[in-house]
Amino acid sequence: SIILITTCLFNQNEPESTQKMLSKNLKPFQAFISKTFKGEFANSTLENPVYDISNWERALNGNAIRILHSVNNGEYGGESIIMWNAKKESLCSWYFTTAGFFTEATLYFEDDKLISIEDVTGNENGITQVKAVIDLLPNGQLVNSSEYLMNGNWVEGHKIHYIEEPNGKVIFN
Repeated sequence: SIILITTCLFNQNEPESTQKMLSKNLKPFQAFISKTFKGEFANSTLENPVYDISNWERALNGNAIRILHSVNNGEYGGESIIMWNAKKESLCSWYFTTAGFFTEATLYFEDDKLISIEDVTGNENGITQVKAVIDLLPNGQLVNSSEYLMNGNWVEGHKIHYIEEPNGKVIFN
């Protein structure tokens, strides 16, 4: 799912105002660009902490958003690309993981939430679809929750509350 990333891909010679611009269909993400977040999973404990670091960046001259993330310093991670699909007239994303599976999703906004319906390919646990909801909070924080379609049944997935972590690093093993 989108988990909900490190080096900006824009031309350093462009004026700063141009460097940070996103295409009109990606504007709702503007407040999250060039930021790193740390999220603690709802099931995290002091004895067994589980956290995610994610970095959001502008990509492809503002026509895409790239999100890199890693769980517990590289135990698991992935990369998402979000773009506007003119043919579908919708936001779409592609998510690739260190576990070897990937997803393709359609995204839409509902109130202050980003909803993602993802088709999963290659998951060894039998997950074929993920519904993720990311609350984009006014204070700049994010809450990501998900459900998985696993072996034909919807099951509760993860819930992560993210706060900005300027010094956070996305790590892959």
